Amino acid sequence: MSHLNHEEMELIESFEKGEWVSKAHLEERKQQLQEIAKNTLNHKQVNILIQERDLTAIQTMASQEGIPYNTLISNILHQYISGKLVRQA
Repeated sequence: MSHLNHEEMELIESFEKGEWVSKAHLEERKQQLQEIAKNTLNHKQVNILIQERDLTAIQTMASQEGIPYNTLISNILHQYISGKLVRQA
């Protein structure tokens, strides 16, 4: 494995030591990402006004999920409209 660099070797060693675990709810996450992908195929652009702190929070959440923040906003709206996300009283 001399063709691997130091970082790649460290990753292999870490994996072999059992330091890596599968992400919880992988199938559920896979379905969410597939739905997001499907929903991005047919879309219209809209402009909205949003408070800066809300946008910052959304951008942070999207970054943690590894998706663009506009995709997260679209997904939240879709979940709300489809009844998967409900308003709390």
